[in-house]
Amino acid sequence: MTGVRERNESAWLLPNDGTRTNHRLRRDMRRFADSDEVDLVVVGCGAGGSTLLQRLARRGWRVVGLDAGPFWDPDADWVSDEAGSHHLYWTEPRVISGADPVPLGSNNSGRGVGGSMVHYAGYTPRFHPSDFGTLTNDGVGADWPISYADLKPYYADIEAELPVAGQDWPWGDPHSYPHRPHPVGGNGEVFLRGAREAGIEARVGPVAITNGRFGNRPHCIYRGFCLQGCKVNAKASPLITHIPDALAHGAEVRADAMVTGIGVDERTGKATGVHYIRGGLPHFQRAALVAVAGYSIETPRLLLNSASRRFPDGLCNDFDQVGRYLMVQGAPQTAGRFDAEVRMYKAPPPEVSSEQFYETDPAKPYQRGFSIQTVSPLPITWAEHVAAQGHWGQSLRAYMSDYVHWSCLGALCEFLPQPENRVTLDEEKDARGLPIARFAYSQCENDNQLMQAAQGVMEQILQAAGADEVITIKRYAHLVGGARMAADERHGVVDGACRSFAVPNLYITDGSVLPTQGSANPALTIMAVAARAADHMAAGARGAS
Repeated sequence: MTGVRERNESAWLLPNDGTRTNHRLRRDMRRFADSDEVDLVVVGCGAGGSTLLQRLARRGWRVVGLDAGPFWDPDADWVSDEAGSHHLYWTEPRVISGADPVPLGSNNSGRGVGGSMVHYAGYTPRFHPSDFGTLTNDGVGADWPISYADLKPYYADIEAELPVAGQDWPWGDPHSYPHRPHPVGGNGEVFLRGAREAGIEARVGPVAITNGRFGNRPHCIYRGFCLQGCKVNAKASPLITHIPDALAHGAEVRADAMVTGIGVDERTGKATGVHYIRGGLPHFQRAALVAVAGYSIETPRLLLNSASRRFPDGLCNDFDQVGRYLMVQGAPQTAGRFDAEVRMYKAPPPEVSSEQFYETDPAKPYQRGFSIQTVSPLPITWAEHVAAQGHWGQSLRAYMSDYVHWSCLGALCEFLPQPENRVTLDEEKDARGLPIARFAYSQCENDNQLMQAAQGVMEQILQAAGADEVITIKRYAHLVGGARMAADERHGVVDGACRSFAVPNLYITDGSVLPTQGSANPALTIMAVAARAADHMAAGARGAS
């Protein structure tokens, strides 16, 4: 814990008086003028942007983070209520298309400082070493220009800073976690029992939820409202794990500031800063370096909307790579009914997991694999599950009344990157007059086979645990890709250090740079990639690019 505090004091900077926000840090934070050429301006204060901001503020850089949403106050802005938490999602208009269009909003984008980690479930597994070379090893996907070994020390650092709780992890690169696993609720008990009967290995964790006091952050109280913004600050999000330390070291976080374009010097080809709108007024923040961390829809949209004479088809888009290879994970959820009460909502939604099916199995007709986790939909989401089975009226009411008897598991299936799954600009414009994003998505046959295989394993586990009825809803989760890292500019937008090929002082440090997605939740990997990019910037990019 001492080592963590020396590199990130956020947990100790939170108040210890029953409130959740250090208002003094926000009130007294350093403020820069638009005319100041700061060392770095970061667009987006989610997983990648906040990590980058904190790392470079610690090194004495003059840094500003801009976010289109508010600077959340957990006491005033969040409620432990499913319907009352929709303001945490990015709900501005987008167009979806393709053979398998992906709904956008609650489970794959966020609004405000902290980004989607404010309302994620808290599950933070690592990617496997195999994820970094799927094309070479499995003949599908893409090879990363970096390896697992390049990220391993950053994984360990971020796990300690969040911190992560869980059992020793046997899959991928076996490792342990800073905090012991949380106690298991009813849903986790069902998974463990069914997995044991079915001969499937399962473990508790890893979740970025405090198990025991951590600095001034309290222990989890197991109310199950992780997806609504944790009001007690037990669940990690950058709002509480990295932003306070960034402010304490001189960073500015400028909320409610929608970035509309990146300025580029037509002569040198370098970025000069960012255009943004705040309070209805246009601004331009000058900067020596620009980092974009708006995630997999808004980052490509911003680059495409930053077209100029030098970049007529969009910034960094000389080789038509911006917006391509955008991926989601197949995320079917299978529920089983039990005679005994389960009360799946009483615990963090992701508790127990198995990565036994993560890697390519030569005996199967598909490549790559999937993971399985407990998920615990609250009543509104549960009603959507039931209605998707065709139940309505009296039948729907009967299922809802039976809610406490159901257990629910969810899979994350590694869908493959395909060039035509992409973000482009639509003809429709938003309230600011900017073209909105169009996201076209279609599954391939390998994707379909993975979804079916995952559903079969979840049904097997629940039936082995004693379920007398099972139902499945097919859905998607998580977004990555759209500005991927690659070995050269013909195959991607940034290099292995997240530096753009086209603009030497422009970086992208969010999930859009991931070439593949594995069967793991992406938050931890996004933070690790951003922390590594910060080291590369500090080693030689500052002021020299």
